[in-house]
Amino acid sequence: MRTIVDLPEEQIAGLADLCEQERISRAEAVRRAVADYLKARHSTERGSYFGMWRNRGIDGVEYQRKLRDEWR
Repeated sequence: MRTIVDLPEEQIAGLADLCEQERISRAEAVRRAVADYLKARHSTERGSYFGMWRNRGIDGVEYQRKLRDEWR
């Protein structure tokens, strides 16, 4: 997929430096950055939300009912 991304000048300069050091294209650097970002977000979301109500001592369904009662 081709896309256009607007970046501030300082990020463009930093990206150019990185690409020169790594000997990769800007497109490759952006692909790697997006892959790293998605990987980090995916693992963080799973790890931080799964089981988060486990030690609350509150029934999840009862909590939902109380919240919905506020809307009435």
